[in-house]
Parts: sequence; structure tokens; C-alpha cells
Amino acid sequence: MSMLTHGFERPLGWAESTMRLSPFREAQLKRVALRALTLLTMGSVLTALIALRTAIYVWHLHA
Repeated sequence: MSMLTHGFERPLGWAESTMRLSPFREAQLKRVALRALTLLTMGSVLTALIALRTAIYVWHLHA
């Protein structure tokens, strides 16, 4: 049996079991996810503003 395909024929028992979270833990994970998304969005906006400012500077430099 190939090393790459060994074990793929077995069922994934861990994927079929459902994990129960407490409501407090679920709310906490949602807050963390929302903060991470906010941080990534703010970083993207900041990067876009820096790129725009650099483009305007280069455009005025060559004019």
C-alpha cells in the first residue's frame, strides 16, 4: 500500500462527532473572531491608504 494513500479508507470518526460548546465559550469565540476580522480590515484599509498616498506622491514627482 502506498504511503500517500494509507489510512484514507478508514472513516473519520472525529469529524462525525459534534463538539458542544457552552454558550459563554461560543460568545467568547465570536468576539475573538470579530476582533480579528476588525484588525485585518483596519490593516487592509491602512495599506490601501499608504499605497494611494505613495501613488499620488510619485505622480506629483514626475509631473
